Amino acid sequence: MDQTTFERNYLMNTVQKTVLILRAFTREEPKLSLTDLHKKTGIGLSSLQRFVATLVHEGFLIKDEKTKQYQLGLSLFYLGKLVEQESTILAIAEPILKSLSEKIGESVSMSILDGDQRRCILNYESIHQLTARNHVGDTSPLYAGASAKAILAYLPQHEIDDYLNRVKRVPITDNTITNRDKLLEDLVTIRKLGYVQTESERIIGACSVSVPIISHSRPIASIAIIVPDVRFNNEDTEMYRDFLFNAKREIEKHLS
Repeated sequence: MDQTTFERNYLMNTVQKTVLILRAFTREEPKLSLTDLHKKTGIGLSSLQRFVATLVHEGFLIKDEKTKQYQLGLSLFYLGKLVEQESTILAIAEPILKSLSEKIGESVSMSILDGDQRRCILNYESIHQLTARNHVGDTSPLYAGASAKAILAYLPQHEIDDYLNRVKRVPITDNTITNRDKLLEDLVTIRKLGYVQTESERIIGACSVSVPIISHSRPIASIAIIVPDVRFNNEDTEMYRDFLFNAKREIEKHLS
């Protein structure tokens, strides 16, 4: 496919213009007026005003009302920190979780907190034909599944309350806990035990054991072992828990 065809069929003009505006800011020119942005991007002033107003509203630009100049906003800083954090934790966790997966022969995954959801960022698949696993990029609500609840349980209580007040909890399977009081009891138990074990709570036929990864007193990720219920025995829980505790200690040691 030639460049012209690619640009015509796949690129969105509005997104390109947004990127152009953000890239206009440099270390040498961290603050720009609307006229400056017009000269640097070539975008018409009428359209540019709407683009900039939207970026300010979403936190990607900050406007100084006195000077009428703009600068990059904290939303970009937050996204940058997410990329930095995710890259760091992946570099640390990959060899540890790969070794664990090879040792037990089952799926091992890592997930992070992404807004109001859990998002899988790493998965090593089981050696077995019949497998249960997370897919990289998959998301799920924080109230369902071991990987998600391992993160939710270790958030500050006011953040947990805010999440439960804000998010509508719908059952994903018959085993999904949606009742607020029961869910809060479950989170207390998770904090006492230091891990969570679920059966068919998010995916029917999947059993999971998960622990949180804590950095600076906050849960930044969770790691989990996922096993089909036909291969899972309750006696296995402690074994998988101990494997995860060991991996958790190694990861957190390198993060600190």
